[in-house]
Amino acid sequence: MALQYAKDQPKGFSNHVKDIAVVGAGGQIGKLITEALVKTGKHVVTAITRQGSTNELPHGVIAAPVDYNDESSLVSALKGKEFLIITLALSAPADTHHKLVRAAAEAGVTYVIANAYGVDVYGKEGLRKDLPIGNRVVNNIHFATETGLTWFAFITGPWYEYSLTVGPELLGFDLEKHTATFYDDGKTAINFSTLPQISRAVAALLSLKKFPDDEDDASVTLSRFANSPVYISSFHLSQEDVLDSVRRVTKTGSSEWHVTYESTEERYKEGMRLIADGKLEGFGKSLFARAFYPNGDGTYETANRLLGLPEEDLDGATLAAINSSSRA
Repeated sequence: MALQYAKDQPKGFSNHVKDIAVVGAGGQIGKLITEALVKTGKHVVTAITRQGSTNELPHGVIAAPVDYNDESSLVSALKGKEFLIITLALSAPADTHHKLVRAAAEAGVTYVIANAYGVDVYGKEGLRKDLPIGNRVVNNIHFATETGLTWFAFITGPWYEYSLTVGPELLGFDLEKHTATFYDDGKTAINFSTLPQISRAVAALLSLKKFPDDEDDASVTLSRFANSPVYISSFHLSQEDVLDSVRRVTKTGSSEWHVTYESTEERYKEGMRLIADGKLEGFGKSLFARAFYPNGDGTYETANRLLGLPEEDLDGATLAAINSSSRA
């Protein structure tokens, strides 16, 4: 695709994104993304909400209730928006993403961030094939291409806070019992992102100019990331690294933790068996075991520097995760 410049755009063109619609603005990651967008002061942010929803929205956000079973309702809510950000729970109906993207295209929306925010099922074929969500995520991205939208998808690795505190099915830690299950030898490192880092990254991307002003403009622009994954991360960690951080912030010694070991391959297979039996815990178990395969699938180069993202403090993130979990 030939480079485009702002100077060549039609009269009245604005080189910055102004009108944004967010799906899931009251959810776990969607709320933080929405708050980060509002904080920039650069956008008008509208939350696409289900009719009758009681989710509390961040201050300064416009609510647009819709009926997801009525495409005209979605199209109407998306009219006049430049950018659609989709954050959906795994429990959302499988066709919801397609409905939103189709409506966005009909409404004249230009850009969409697809619902990814996790491990690299787009760039790592093994992850896509082996994980239950893999093909769905990639198919959703391909559908955005088919409709003519310019898409972005954030590859974040597992969410650090969630991974550490939800339970041993994920990262292997039981913080209350002081136990950890290490996958293989516990030394394989993968990328993780904190929720604040993800929200900062989305806000940073949408704060960029759409195109370089002209041939002499070398600044980073939205067009640089168009139709490709955006890789971000907070930390590149092994389970040993995480346990060391947990010990530091909880002021516990090695003798106070019981560590066991389990093959990633066997743990992945067990997770898939649980999924086949209809047990939800199998999803997290299979995903994390597969991400920790010692073949590099959980590791990637990031765009942190291009987006101006800060380096984060591991122990600070660990302490914040533990404190948040204890208040839940």
